[in-house]
Amino acid sequence: MNIIAFLAQATSQAANSTPTTQDAPGWAKLFSGQFFPIILGLMVLLFFMSRSKKKDQQKREDMLKQLKKGDRVQTIGGILGTVLRAEETRVEVRVDEGNNTKMWFVRSAIHRVVDEDAK
Repeated sequence: MNIIAFLAQATSQAANSTPTTQDAPGWAKLFSGQFFPIILGLMVLLFFMSRSKKKDQQKREDMLKQLKKGDRVQTIGGILGTVLRAEETRVEVRVDEGNNTKMWFVRSAIHRVVDEDAK
């Protein structure tokens, strides 16, 4: 009789208990908790940073395409000079007026066009 009472008690406890829920996976906890605003903020920050970088890169490419004879330029090494010839992949720059020293640079080595008015 003891065994029957034990089985009856176990059956009634199982019928009265509520079903257990499974825990959410780890990635779902990140989006439902306190980390969601941080993750969202980082995603927005990365979006604007990449957009700004692309914009600057496009501006530089346009500047390199528009190089022409007579432009005052500064190379990435800091050399200042005047463009004599601008070919497709390279640029001839006069770096010294007194000795008429000329140098060839790869187009990508030109850092910027120097504004004479800014001096």
